[in-house]
Amino acid sequence: MRLNLKRLPLKKVAGMLIVIIVLLQFFRIDKANPPVKQEMDFVNLNKPLAGVAQILKTSCYDCHSNETAYPWYTNIAPVSWWIKNHINEGRRHLNFSEWAAYSSKKADHKLEECVENIQEGEMPLFSYTLIHRNAVLSEEQQRALTVYFNSIRTHESDEN
Repeated sequence: MRLNLKRLPLKKVAGMLIVIIVLLQFFRIDKANPPVKQEMDFVNLNKPLAGVAQILKTSCYDCHSNETAYPWYTNIAPVSWWIKNHINEGRRHLNFSEWAAYSSKKADHKLEECVENIQEGEMPLFSYTLIHRNAVLSEEQQRALTVYFNSIRTHESDEN
């Protein structure tokens, strides 16, 4: 009899958790991306070599552009909320789709931060690359991005 009494509360707790998880699914995230204007986009404006453009699209654009591809697991709350928060934060810090809106000083600072984050291994986020293995930057890709970003910084500072 004691065994049944101990199991009963556990079953109730498990049942309540299942009900809560099901109810959470009714609170969906907005997966609509803001419109992309090609005349504002970093890749379109700066015309990097195809390899660099591909690295950016694969490793950066999901969180740092208006071209987010939402995978299947963004249909599951509360995981979807956490991911949407990451995307919103990423776009707030740097949005390649709105690159033309940055002043030259701000763009230069963003490029400087990009170089620092890549060199320190902070970007792309580890939590992102756990699932998106193709977004992991090799040393060669890290070097290609940092050289490219620094070349734009040098070019922009030469223009001023």
